Amino acid sequence: MLIQPAAPLFLHQDPGARRTTMNGTPMTSANTLRAAAPPKFASIGSPYFGILLAVMAVVLILSNIGASKGVAIGPVITDGGFFLFPLAYILGDVISEVYGFKVARKAIITTFALSVFASLCYWVIIALPGFDDDFGVAKQAALEGALGPVPQMVLASLLAFLAGQTINAWILVKMKARTGEKSLWARIMGSSVAGEFVDTLIFCSIAASVIGISDVGTFVNYVAVGFLYKTLVEFLFVPVTAGAIGWIKKREPSYGA
Repeated sequence: MLIQPAAPLFLHQDPGARRTTMNGTPMTSANTLRAAAPPKFASIGSPYFGILLAVMAVVLILSNIGASKGVAIGPVITDGGFFLFPLAYILGDVISEVYGFKVARKAIITTFALSVFASLCYWVIIALPGFDDDFGVAKQAALEGALGPVPQMVLASLLAFLAGQTINAWILVKMKARTGEKSLWARIMGSSVAGEFVDTLIFCSIAASVIGISDVGTFVNYVAVGFLYKTLVEFLFVPVTAGAIGWIKKREPSYGA
C-alpha cells in the first residue's frame, strides 16, 4: 500500500501580530533596542562644565549692561548687548547637548542668580555717597546713566532668558532622545529658533521703555531685528558650536558612561 506524504502545513500569521519567544515574552528587534536607548550625557565632575558656566554668566552680565544703551545702525534698531547675547545661547546649546536638560536648567538658574547679585551690587555702588566736586558729580551721573537701568534689564533678561533657554534646552534634548548622536545641526538650529523667538519677544517687551522705544513700529523693528540677528548668528556659528560639542564629548571621560 502506498502512503502519500502529508501535505506541508502552512500557518497564516497576522502581519500585525507581535512576535514572541517560547515563554511568551515579546521579541525585541535591534532597531527597537536602539530607539529605546537613552541619549548619552556627561556628568559635571570635570572642569569643562565649570568653565562653560563661568563664561555664560560673564557674557550675560555684560550683555545686560550693554543692553541699557539703544543702538541705531542706519534703519536697524537694537541695543548695545546685541553682539554678546547670542554667545550665551551657543554656550547653552553646548551644555544641553553634552550634559542634558537638568544640568542646563541648573546653569540657567545659576547664571541668573549671579546676574541678580551683580545688579544688587550696582544699586549699592550707585547709592554710596560720592565726592561733591564737579568731577565726582559728573562721575556719579555717568554711573547712574550706565548702570541705573540695569535692574530693569536684569528683570527682562531673567524672564526672557529663563523662558527662552529652558525651551531651547528642552527641545534640543527631546530631539536628541529621538535621533541619538545624529542630526546635531538640526537639533541646534531647530531649538535655537524656538528659544530665540520667545527670548526676544519677552525681553524686548520689558526693555523697550528703558532704551527709549515708545511707538509700535519701532518696537516691531526692535523685536524683528533682534530675533533675526540672534538666530542668524547662531546659524552661522553652528559649525563652531558643533565642533565645540564634539571636542568636549571626546574629552569628557563620563560622556556616555
